Amino acid sequence: MVNEKKIIKVEKLAKTYGPKDNFALDHIDLAIKEGTIFGLLGPNGAGKSTFINILAGLTNKTSGKVSVCGINLDLDPKTVRGNIGVVPQEINIDPFFTPLQILEIQSGLYAVKENKKKNQQILGELGLKEMANAYSRSLSGGMKRRLMVAKAMVHNPPILILDEPTAGVDVELRKKLWESIRRLNKKGVTIILTTHYLKEAEILCDEIAMINRGKVIACDKKKNLLNILDDKELTIEFSQSIKEIPKKIKNLCIKKTKNSVTMRFKKSEISTANIVEIFVDNKFELKEISTKESDLEDIFLKLLKK
Repeated sequence: MVNEKKIIKVEKLAKTYGPKDNFALDHIDLAIKEGTIFGLLGPNGAGKSTFINILAGLTNKTSGKVSVCGINLDLDPKTVRGNIGVVPQEINIDPFFTPLQILEIQSGLYAVKENKKKNQQILGELGLKEMANAYSRSLSGGMKRRLMVAKAMVHNPPILILDEPTAGVDVELRKKLWESIRRLNKKGVTIILTTHYLKEAEILCDEIAMINRGKVIACDKKKNLLNILDDKELTIEFSQSIKEIPKKIKNLCIKKTKNSVTMRFKKSEISTANIVEIFVDNKFELKEISTKESDLEDIFLKLLKK
């Protein structure tokens, strides 16, 4: 059963800089369910970092209400900060300390005593056990990013915010970070992920909010967002040369070669199976079939144009 409890809830949240009408966040409403991976997408300057900084207590809001784990940010900001671990985009670790020493220092900042065993466990979960006592400067780029995640987890927060966690990381390291994120989420940690890499959000996130110019332009389950665009492309390669396309679907053709066709259609009006059936009924010998669905990038660009 899906947990419907809202671990973060913001109502009419606004932040202005300079003139009163210069909104970094323009009275946004958001509710994030406990135990989910929540994607926060938007171009540079959209308001993502402002939102994160308000939650983390690094920026004061102008107006609105923020509740984290049922606690009002205005009434108990210290407890709210303790419920959140933030992993910034920039790598910020002392190269002359070991990962274990870095976590012990971080534990001290949160007044967490005798945390060595827990810190070793965190490093093990993030694949850093073997490097626990090595100088941090000897870690690879991917290991340093995982160490940043470990730093954010020393006080055992129920919410982890990852700001562009795979920026500048190669494909192999990106997949390892994804595995680490999934493991933490399976343990019950609610994760908020900001990213410019739309495929990353499509692969990891349960729900996604898209922000532009300080406003939430879309917020829904990933599956529902992917249904916003009804278009689909179908490419069929035939065993023989083709001359005419069946009249019933001729208007769907956007590209035709000697022995293949590409068709664009709306899923709500006709299905791939219907199109294939029409070709088979007209004695076409099909060799290969491939389809292209709408992805988050298509949706993102469409919403930004609005």
